Amino acid sequence: MNRMIFVNLPVADVEVSKAFYTGLGFTLNPEFSDGSTACVVISDTIVVMALQRDRFADFVAGPVGDPARATTSINCLSAESPAEVDSLVERALHHGGKPWLDKMVDGPMYGHSFADPDGHVWEVLHMAQLA
Repeated sequence: MNRMIFVNLPVADVEVSKAFYTGLGFTLNPEFSDGSTACVVISDTIVVMALQRDRFADFVAGPVGDPARATTSINCLSAESPAEVDSLVERALHHGGKPWLDKMVDGPMYGHSFADPDGHVWEVLHMAQLA
């Protein structure tokens, strides 16, 4: 079985989230998107469900966390090269994302990060294969 991961994120404005994530080069699945939900396809096995905050609240017990006030999670995407890391972060900043941590180079690892318009943190990481 090829497992999938669905990252569910509360967002203030679904239209802003759609513009941001499609600006990064990801696609929308209209079958699972509506006025309060955007189904963003990152890959065949990774999907981000951006849900308007009140819609997200339907799925949780207790209050909905606010990533603009405190880091609620760190999502990390792999990249095929350092150039892909830089490109994705540049596109994120161009489309309304915010810088998060400084670029990281540590032996075979090369990474950088950004926060989406709602404050959700994304790292992008390339790990060179060790011989």
